[in-house]
Amino acid sequence: MLSISKRASELGTENAFVVLGEVEKLVAEGKEILSFCIGQPDFPTPAHIRLAGIRAITEGRTGYTPSPGIPALRQAVAAHYTKTRRVQVTPEEVVCACGGKPFIMYSILSVTDYGAGHEVLYPNPVALNLREANAFNFDLDDLRDKVNENTRMLMLCSPQNPTGSVLSRRELEAVAEIVAPYKDLWIYSDEVYSGLVYDGRFESIAAVPGMQDRTIIVDTASKTYAMTGWRIGYAANARLAPIFTRWVTNTDSCPPHPNQWAVVEALTSSQEPSERMRAVFLERRDRIVAGLNGIEGFSCLTPGGAFYVWPNVTEACRMVGAAGSEELRKRLLYEANVAVLADIHFGRQVEGDGEHLRFSYASSFEAIDRGLALIAEFMKRNKK
Repeated sequence: MLSISKRASELGTENAFVVLGEVEKLVAEGKEILSFCIGQPDFPTPAHIRLAGIRAITEGRTGYTPSPGIPALRQAVAAHYTKTRRVQVTPEEVVCACGGKPFIMYSILSVTDYGAGHEVLYPNPVALNLREANAFNFDLDDLRDKVNENTRMLMLCSPQNPTGSVLSRRELEAVAEIVAPYKDLWIYSDEVYSGLVYDGRFESIAAVPGMQDRTIIVDTASKTYAMTGWRIGYAANARLAPIFTRWVTNTDSCPPHPNQWAVVEALTSSQEPSERMRAVFLERRDRIVAGLNGIEGFSCLTPGGAFYVWPNVTEACRMVGAAGSEELRKRLLYEANVAVLADIHFGRQVEGDGEHLRFSYASSFEAIDRGLALIAEFMKRNKK
């Protein structure tokens, strides 16, 4: 048999899409499944943005573009970052790609060397543990203990997936103080949910004095503008922009041309459609948190951003005889027709922090209410 590489055989995947495959199989069998597992807005891309994409196609803007993006998009992103992050960003510092995910790979490849002992710290509910007692933000003492001369990158995600937690300005300033002595340590700031902060305003670590030069600011059009399938993301860092450009050239060549013009429209036109979506997500957040806390065995904190909740289901597992969150997740899917994700889909569980599920509330009020009712019925029916 022809062999494949060890790196390919050990490559993991995004489990949300694995569960989505389970859901689609059940739907094909005639089951009606209420899905809370995929993190994408259920709103259509606003009409004026769609029309801008169509206009770009009809005008023949369908060929290759410069690898870092068309000048109009880089200018729009720079202006957007300057306004919303409260730092000065120039178009030359901006690189656009096919979504936000490529920048994770580009960044790690750009600042670490294989075999050199370099480290990347990341908050997952692993590595830098996100504990419920700390509102699912990592412990600063934990960061202080783990960072060292070999650390080349600290990855931040705020608002956070999967927990919805948000880092405050005070916490970001504390992080900046901890990493300041390490001259080779970069910050990867995943800010794709920056438009979905519900309590206070969004804060970027790039705005903390002394941090912009070492911060890679990453955002996308996906969540704020309901453009997940358009696949346009953008990063800003003066030192790394030329390097990211080479990565784009050698991988995707450039982002999709007409889609770039659609994002120019998204960033430079009225933000009212996005603000309206945010208001709906806020209502849904409050609805699902209250509903989950009304189900025996479930305990759910109120997240500060994104569109996810991360309820503790330790007691629920005990009540129905489930060995853990993954078994409960499967039983909810096959016995209650409700699809969610388990904490183990995001890494190893945090020791001593219990069992958790992730719900995406990028669903209608009707779907939220019906899903919660089905879960409540399941718990009553199976309580031991």
